[in-house]
Amino acid sequence: MSMELGELDQKLDIELLAEAPEQVVARMPVAGNRQPHGLLHGGASLALGEFLGSWAASLHAKKHGKVAVGVDVNATHHRAVRDGYVTGTAVPLHLGSRVTSHQVTIRDDAGHLVNTVRITNLLIDPK
Repeated sequence: MSMELGELDQKLDIELLAEAPEQVVARMPVAGNRQPHGLLHGGASLALGEFLGSWAASLHAKKHGKVAVGVDVNATHHRAVRDGYVTGTAVPLHLGSRVTSHQVTIRDDAGHLVNTVRITNLLIDPK
């Protein structure tokens, strides 16, 4: 796909691993994305989730000649992580012609669930 990582995605060192309309996978290092207590920053996890859900929505939007813009994102933090990588996987909950919703699960290197993110995107005409 011809999309590029955004500035924040690059700063977080997000690495896209797989992309398809049914599933998008990316990983992000914990190092460099920690809060002062040495844990993965919740905002970094949310940014990874938003990246994944928006990327997946953009893949779907392209089929309709549209672009995806986020309108809602929320997350639940389940477990703390101090090192290694977290890997997120976005899968669609709804793929409409105007709205998409995705669920993103973020797991640590041991496969433990770290975060669950839900994101809704609106599909609009490109400018």
